[in-house]
Amino acid sequence: MHTQLIIIGSGPAGLTAAIYAARGGLVPLIISGNEPGGQLILTTDVQNFPGFPDAIKGPALMENMRKQAEQFGTKFIDNVVASVDFSTRPFKVTVGIDTDQTQYTAEAVIIATGSSAVWLGLESETRLRGRGVSACATCDGFFFKGKDVIVVGGGEVAIEEAIFLAKLVKSVKVIHRSHELRAARIMQQKAFNNRKISFFWNSVVEEILGDKKVEGVRIKNVENTAEKSKIKCDGVFIAIGHKPNTQIFRNQIELDKGYIKKYEGSRTSVEGVFVAGDSYDYVYRQAVTAAGSGCKAAIDVIRYLEATERKEV
Repeated sequence: MHTQLIIIGSGPAGLTAAIYAARGGLVPLIISGNEPGGQLILTTDVQNFPGFPDAIKGPALMENMRKQAEQFGTKFIDNVVASVDFSTRPFKVTVGIDTDQTQYTAEAVIIATGSSAVWLGLESETRLRGRGVSACATCDGFFFKGKDVIVVGGGEVAIEEAIFLAKLVKSVKVIHRSHELRAARIMQQKAFNNRKISFFWNSVVEEILGDKKVEGVRIKNVENTAEKSKIKCDGVFIAIGHKPNTQIFRNQIELDKGYIKKYEGSRTSVEGVFVAGDSYDYVYRQAVTAAGSGCKAAIDVIRYLEATERKEV
């Protein structure tokens, strides 16, 4: 099957790109990926997306965006991309697993595969995700005003999250497996000088406690594994890193520390391939910024295809 535009990914970036591309006269094809709807599918109340003063559930928001894209003519394939070939036009995108695969071609591609938070891998963490467990202080910190929270991690992101949360919450306890932080010195000093922030060194979270919501954590000392303790808290923020979902693009397009390298507008190192959302943006990682970048990518694609057609006439 051949189409003008394939969008890989169906989070806010991919769906917004589809809406704008379809309204611009294209018939985009979205390959939804492993998590149709992106990370917002795992989010309960979304209160910072414009237009929803009473909040909206993450899955409901993504369902509405998908319906809007479909309404304007976007086609969907709810499957994963196995490989891509950006060496020649039309670009080739192979969809499916093992022997059950189908190849699609397109004149342009928008990469909107996003990134995924790195989790601890605990059963209790998965069970309580959205019930006090979060990987985004900017997204969910508001829900913990005046409460006690824990931040897990010791890098730049963890300390930034701790400092941000300290403006909202009663207390922040940072759990770090080492005896020193990896964040920049200036960030460390800000955290050390903040009376709301305290540290538990050489420790890891063994279990997040609570039935229907987070009630605390059990930690153990990595130097003396027999030394365990419980800490009461209302929320746990996991800040041990994010991983861009870009593995299938290696050797096909230029990457920067695993993220898609973005040039002018939404262009990538391959002419005709564009990028939107968290697959290149490791700074903001918000639904609204991803949606905005999806809009830009769609407009760039429309202009690119129009210019290409003029050259070929």
